[in-house]
Amino acid sequence: MASIVARVYRNQMVESVHYGDWVIVDHEGRIIAWQGDPHLRTFIRSAAKPIQAVPIVTEGAADRFRLTDSELAVICSSHSGEPEHLAAVSSILAKIGLDHKALRCGVHPPRDPQQQQLLIRTGAEPNELHNNCSGKHAGMLALCVHKGWDLNTYTDPGHPLQQMILSYISEFCGASADTISLGIDGCGVPVFGLALVEMALAWARLADPSRFSPQWAVAVEWITLSMRRHPNLVAGSNRLCTDLMRAFRPCGLVAKAGAEAVYCIALPDRGWGLALKIADGSSRAIAPVVLAILSRLGYSGDRKILSQYQPAVIYNHHRQPVGEIVPDLSEAIFERVVHQ
Repeated sequence: MASIVARVYRNQMVESVHYGDWVIVDHEGRIIAWQGDPHLRTFIRSAAKPIQAVPIVTEGAADRFRLTDSELAVICSSHSGEPEHLAAVSSILAKIGLDHKALRCGVHPPRDPQQQQLLIRTGAEPNELHNNCSGKHAGMLALCVHKGWDLNTYTDPGHPLQQMILSYISEFCGASADTISLGIDGCGVPVFGLALVEMALAWARLADPSRFSPQWAVAVEWITLSMRRHPNLVAGSNRLCTDLMRAFRPCGLVAKAGAEAVYCIALPDRGWGLALKIADGSSRAIAPVVLAILSRLGYSGDRKILSQYQPAVIYNHHRQPVGEIVPDLSEAIFERVVHQ
């Protein structure tokens, strides 16, 4: 059963609670700490993107098209549609001889408020580049061009690209492919239903890829290094993923959100992976819970960067502070970590 992981206070009275589940696993699959149900099954959503990027490197597409660190970072992103995001995705497409019309991710307005306003002022319409998953799709197209696979059906679950990605997900999370539930993500490609422990294991193996072949390990290290070098390309301005990687740069932390309040973190200094799911799908509880977990584990991030998240203040429409989201974590959970 999910447990309460955060309480929402207004005038010192609890107004709402958020239930959730989380687990930390090492790269061998040993559970380090957990709250709620570590075996809860849910969809990993966009937290799968760094793993989906691995075959782009191992199969030779990244080298053939001379993809840069910044381009690999945007392939792993759920970006805000800022100019540097659009430029990075456009650069990938240009290198493989395509344009935004080849993307099958759909269209939505950019998440970044300034870019939304710019489109409104200029009367321009958003296109596929503005989709937060356009980087992932550009990377998928790069692999399809490299392999000579059909470009029009690359989102189909039976396409060779998606079958290859499924096999990589299987290897990372330690589950056979036939036990992984498949759904369709917001951008139209398959999304993977996994237990939280399997997600955490996949991210522990992003943190420590030593169990893989040298070729795979080098690919993982390149991808995670690219994310750390270009955190703004992984999410954007005033986004938690970007700010966590900036604030915890010394320990090499890598972070990636997924829709419906899924969140995953790799901790390379310990070889651990964290997977979190907020039960009601509300992302507002993620930052206080994640930061509380990191703090209890002994991690100290840049306070200036994290100041907008700590404390997690709720404001009214007059920008007056009227409440706060407070994490609810048991000390006993972390005593288990200390005594391991």
